[in-house]
Amino acid sequence: MPFAAITSAALLLTACGSGDPDGTDASGVAAKNAEVPTTDVVSAVRKDDAAARLLPAGTTSLTVAVSVGGTPPGTTYLADGKTLTGQDVDFTKAVARVLGIRLKVEQASFEAILPALDSGKYDFGASNFGVTDERRKTIDFVTYINDGQGFATREDSKLSKVTDLKQLCGLNVATSAGTTFEATLEQSKHVCTDAGKKAYQVQTYAESSAVWSSLQQGRSDIVMSTINGLRYAVAHQKGLKFLNEYHRLDVGFAFKKGTDLAPAFQAAVNKLHSDGTYDRILKKWGTTGSAIGKSRISPPELKN
Repeated sequence: MPFAAITSAALLLTACGSGDPDGTDASGVAAKNAEVPTTDVVSAVRKDDAAARLLPAGTTSLTVAVSVGGTPPGTTYLADGKTLTGQDVDFTKAVARVLGIRLKVEQASFEAILPALDSGKYDFGASNFGVTDERRKTIDFVTYINDGQGFATREDSKLSKVTDLKQLCGLNVATSAGTTFEATLEQSKHVCTDAGKKAYQVQTYAESSAVWSSLQQGRSDIVMSTINGLRYAVAHQKGLKFLNEYHRLDVGFAFKKGTDLAPAFQAAVNKLHSDGTYDRILKKWGTTGSAIGKSRISPPELKN
């Protein structure tokens, strides 16, 4: 089924694409997420002429790539199994309304979105992309929240706060493919062998539902994922516990390097701050701890 252009006024995103690789189709994800918040925090947003004038001349529509992770506050499905929702969806809808543009929405795997931006396949990506110095070499960002990396495990696990990745030596660590979590884990595996210990094993999955299944079924010992996603999962799934935040990151819309869209998106996010929409979105998704004071274009990676 082809993707249709959707007006910003009606942008409760409807996606097409394959189901997740662990056998959970769209309706299955929707069933698990039947109690996803549905408060409308976007339809009252109006076009801001000052922000819209910052768009390149003649811009009336853009193509956005989104990745459906399966669990809120990340992008997931409503109960109809077709309509996309989530924190990134709400921010994308709201920015589109501020700028007065139409969006063509395409679903893609998380790891495929950033490489495809340079080719022009998509105009931007909206899938909780963390701003890192490595990514900034080839990608421009416009920030809208602060999230980052954290850990969770089963309630019966003896694991506690993870402050050093050497604490993971010998364990199976589940995470999502193509993410900053995978990069952090792979780049640091040597800390175990350097200390004379058995390296941890990184298990990557394309869908967050598969990540959690691996933990619940004992195939993995611990999960590394977004702070907000971990907190939501622990609050809504029995037998899990959140361990700790590990590394905070700014999160932003992603564009090809040198984009001329960034100033308009930055102005739109800041407009959402001033009209109260920003706070309403975070409150809806229970992520008020992720608020940022103002949007920035490709800021340096946070170090903590």
